[in-house]
Amino acid sequence: MTLLDRTSLAEVQAEHAKRNPIYFATRCGLTPDPWQADVLTSTAHQMLLNCSRQAGKSTTSSLIALHAALYGGPDPILLVSPSLRQSQELFRKVKDAVHALGVEADETSALRMEFATGARVIALPGNEATIRGFSRVGLLVVDEASRVPDDLYYAVRPMLAVSGGRIVLLSTPFGRRGFFYKEWVEGGDAWHRVEITAYDCPRIPRDWLAGERAAIGEWWFGQEYLNQFSDTTDQVFRTQDIEAALTDDVAPLFAGGQRG
Repeated sequence: MTLLDRTSLAEVQAEHAKRNPIYFATRCGLTPDPWQADVLTSTAHQMLLNCSRQAGKSTTSSLIALHAALYGGPDPILLVSPSLRQSQELFRKVKDAVHALGVEADETSALRMEFATGARVIALPGNEATIRGFSRVGLLVVDEASRVPDDLYYAVRPMLAVSGGRIVLLSTPFGRRGFFYKEWVEGGDAWHRVEITAYDCPRIPRDWLAGERAAIGEWWFGQEYLNQFSDTTDQVFRTQDIEAALTDDVAPLFAGGQRG
């Protein structure tokens, strides 16, 4: 083997190491928890992250987005959440990781970052009427998904049709309603599901959790820290009672939609 061959091999190996999601995360300043490492290395096309508050789900998702921008194709990467402010917070995590890597984007604004690969990371508001028009999306990240309106979710999904892009939904629960809950309980094998409670996160002290449980009560604690899909506090009837009252055995009062 010549010196040139050895140099080329070393360069190839170095570039391969950079692309490794775990090594990539450490270069961005994150030492991943085991569950974060599993998520970062997953090749699943559809992922559901049902995680406690402060578990690190947004940071993990921002690294997935940046890795796709630097080492994926030129297809756009969209960051969506219930509000533009929240999307900007996720976008800020992407920018922080870019600075930690020491790389430069070709174009950067408060809502958009474009790289030499042609990939764009774009933060969008949680408004279905204002985000239509994107196509061939390579990655769709929906933060606080349990609080994103259903019409927004159903409007952005077709953006993945041609590209076959990935989708990551991350959230803590917000009642037994909405697409996040439906995909979690009814989505079947099409989804890779990850559930991390506050007790699974080594950075959250146990004594602090005990104090939180006493301070906010079982309902809020179960939702925010234990990932429980509970009935909302303003619900008159329990969801399970409503579902139990539904049946397909009763014929409709007005067959064919006709009224007498």
